[in-house]
Amino acid sequence: MQHNILASIRSTKITDGCKGTQVYALNSSVGADPPINAGGGESIGDKFFHHLLDRSKQSGRIKPVGTKTATRDVVLESLLPYGLPLSELLEPSIEPYLKPIDLVETLAGVHRRIVSSGEDGKFEAFLEQCSVFRGFPDAKLFRRSLRLARQHAVDVHSKVVMASWLRYERREDEFDGSSAMDCCGRNLECPKASLITGYDPESGFGHCSCFRKDNVIVDNDDVDGGGKIECSTSYGNEDDRSGSGDGGYHDISFCIGDSDIRCNRYSMASLSRPFMAMLYGGFVESRREKINFSLNGVSVDVMMAVEVFSRTKRLSLFANNVVVEMLSFANRFCCEEMKSACDAHLASLVFDMDDALLLIEYGLEETAHLVVAACLQVFLRELPSSMHSLSVSKLFCSVEGRDRLALVGHVSFSLYCFLSQVAMEEDMKSNTTVMLLERLGECAASGWQKQFAYHQLGVVMLERKEYKDAQQWFEAAVKEGHIYSSVGVARAKYKRGHTYSAYKMINSLISDHKPVGWMYQERALYCIGKEKTIDLVSATELDPTLSYPYKHRAVFLVEESKIEAAISEINKIIGFKISTDCLELRAWFLIAMKDYEGALRDVRAILTLDPNYKMFYGKMQGDRLVELLRPVAQQWNQADCWMQLYDNWSSVDDIGSLAVVHQMLENNPGKSILRFRQSLLLLRLNCQKVAMRSLRLARNHSSSTHERLIYEGWILYDTGHREEAIAKADESISIQRSFEAFFLKAYALADSCLDSESSKNVIDLLEEALRCPSDGLRKGQALNNLGSIYVDCEKLDLAADCYKHALNIKHTRAHQGLARVYHLQNQPKAAYDEMTKLIEKAKNNASAYEKRSEYCDRDMAKGDLSLATQLDPLRTYPYRYRAAVLMDDRKEADAIAELSRAINFKPELQLLHLRAAFYDSMGDFVSTVRDCEAALCLDPSHAEMLELCNKAREQVTDVK
Repeated sequence: MQHNILASIRSTKITDGCKGTQVYALNSSVGADPPINAGGGESIGDKFFHHLLDRSKQSGRIKPVGTKTATRDVVLESLLPYGLPLSELLEPSIEPYLKPIDLVETLAGVHRRIVSSGEDGKFEAFLEQCSVFRGFPDAKLFRRSLRLARQHAVDVHSKVVMASWLRYERREDEFDGSSAMDCCGRNLECPKASLITGYDPESGFGHCSCFRKDNVIVDNDDVDGGGKIECSTSYGNEDDRSGSGDGGYHDISFCIGDSDIRCNRYSMASLSRPFMAMLYGGFVESRREKINFSLNGVSVDVMMAVEVFSRTKRLSLFANNVVVEMLSFANRFCCEEMKSACDAHLASLVFDMDDALLLIEYGLEETAHLVVAACLQVFLRELPSSMHSLSVSKLFCSVEGRDRLALVGHVSFSLYCFLSQVAMEEDMKSNTTVMLLERLGECAASGWQKQFAYHQLGVVMLERKEYKDAQQWFEAAVKEGHIYSSVGVARAKYKRGHTYSAYKMINSLISDHKPVGWMYQERALYCIGKEKTIDLVSATELDPTLSYPYKHRAVFLVEESKIEAAISEINKIIGFKISTDCLELRAWFLIAMKDYEGALRDVRAILTLDPNYKMFYGKMQGDRLVELLRPVAQQWNQADCWMQLYDNWSSVDDIGSLAVVHQMLENNPGKSILRFRQSLLLLRLNCQKVAMRSLRLARNHSSSTHERLIYEGWILYDTGHREEAIAKADESISIQRSFEAFFLKAYALADSCLDSESSKNVIDLLEEALRCPSDGLRKGQALNNLGSIYVDCEKLDLAADCYKHALNIKHTRAHQGLARVYHLQNQPKAAYDEMTKLIEKAKNNASAYEKRSEYCDRDMAKGDLSLATQLDPLRTYPYRYRAAVLMDDRKEADAIAELSRAINFKPELQLLHLRAAFYDSMGDFVSTVRDCEAALCLDPSHAEMLELCNKAREQVTDVK
């Protein structure tokens, strides 16, 4: 059994480096752009790289400025104007998301609601799933839930909100030359498709039809080539006047002033019940041929237009201002068909903020649902800039505005959920944020919605230092069942001076519930001495991803003048979870040690993550600290920067590489290829949102169309649109054959289950990429990926050649692929040695220890996996391996505990799958179903999980 279980959890495919973080080789002129390599072998840039390396060894680097001790002391004082950090000023953050105590049960419950919900319930179920995934580090789960919610939207309002939200997550508004109302070609985000009424989930992921002539929203018969309506109020030709119905065409006239508008009685009566009653009921008008309409405030032009519409049901003959008045007429006289036509027609005219601001008031006054929807869509797709408009802000933020929107059917929890997210990202402490969250709370109906709204209000009030209000909102969330909000209650009490009350509350929480890491973290805040230390250790053991325990321990060591130990402590979390606050602490410590180069590296990395970051308790701009550090740190010219990138890449130092790219962008901010490299590094560091921002900047600074298409393709791929990404690659290749275009297409195609034909296509594409000009390290990534495909195709000799070629151009990660080849060739010692080389070279080597464990005996594997977990507790393979070993030793409870330890802070699909299988083998079918349902919430299409879940459900039914 050991062999079977271990084989089932071992990785069978190399997952090296996403798209790969690569750098350009150097040209022969210092500071020039990277050279082009036209084919295989060692390029001119590679040779020059080795020449520079030899030269640097002979001549050394430029010496740092200011080596005298007295000068250094003065510099140190200027760099640390606010002293060193204090442990008493540190506080753990309170996450502004739903954070259930039993996340697995919550995920399982959400999945059950999605499966069991009917047409009307699926939208809210997916919206709840969105709220749960908001707190997950993997942003793709959240975006997938948004897409599913949009797919199952039941009305125009929900479609508008979700389509706008999806577009906001992609931030295409940051594209140069783009418009908020641009269509991306998919129904899910198409602004016109959003205004089509009806529930049609099957069309959600299809391509939109906004450019078809028979478009539902915009009737092309109504619009001329410039998108403007033909201005006319005439009756048209005689053929148009050949009315139908009882009594012929000239059987009635409406008199307005001196004008008589001749009408067809039957056609006019068909407009509404009031007209039917007037013209065919017991009123005197039913017996008259002329009806005086002068006192009704209707103009001659509008009455003429109404008459034409009564016969033709068309609006194409009328100017926009006439259609506007026709809508008012339709409202007054209950002409529903005419109102709907005018509503849809006017909605089709809303293209930008000017149109929306002009028509929103009118739409609200006339309760024109589609007009308001179209205006609302513009406001939402222009976020956050649209909130700078006073009228828009008042409409969304005020109670009066909410009530007016509600009358037209445009108020919902999803709307204010979206608005509040944008506001919190812009400025959590603003009055706008507070008002939007108050409206969110007013819209909340179900329990989870109230928990979400009240908890976020508590977080914002706490940030604003309005502690009494914060406590009340947190208490309201707790009352609705959100236990995590108890942390907010305790924190508010602590801020108000009731430390012991806060301690008792969290202590009671630990006693009443299954303890989790954040409980001990919070209680530590209210303890001192040994109790605080013990609680922080417990918090890290239960949840090693919590940053506060590491930060507190590090600062406490600094207070004891143990700065090197403090850096070692903070390095523990930076090694697997990069964040601005932890990097800031390390930079602080490095300045105190006078390691100015290391400090400058970390500050540059911080500014890459957040260009507006303020250091030292928010008292100094990060850019200012760079200016202060630059003169006393090692000076690098452009050639040195490229050399540093090569060195950092070879040693797998992604943070160091990030800092070098930041420095290079200071000198050349418009260099798109640098932005692209920056985005790749950020993806490796799991900073997805910042990576997307860099990718968008790369796109905007593209110097050519084919290059822009490549970056747009990566954006599409990274946001889950694989087919569209491939189309962008093809379009780029049609313009110019390039390494990046072929690589993009190969990478996107490989992201699926490859059969022999697909594998051959990917191989051909990667070989085409390698024939195109590129730098050495970028080709190293392609060679590494090509080797992986060859391994899957059992072409081991070709794979080994690829990996060795990649290693020759300093692609260090290729050691892992070569080790795999040796393993498959039954050379375990060679495989182990190859991974040892990677461990020795790599600065971040948790994955190397993990992979090496596959090539040694059981005891040595345990040692490597233990090291891997210490270096990166987020890697789940070690937990699965240890659990499998325990299960094979018939230690079922220990095996379950090992998996649960990781699931508690990272409910990953593979962990849940293995634990479900263990529960199934133990006969605990209820727990099996729960874990399966939680896993299916993460991936509803997982075939093995579906099979296991159905099997376990049958067993549960049989027992009952």
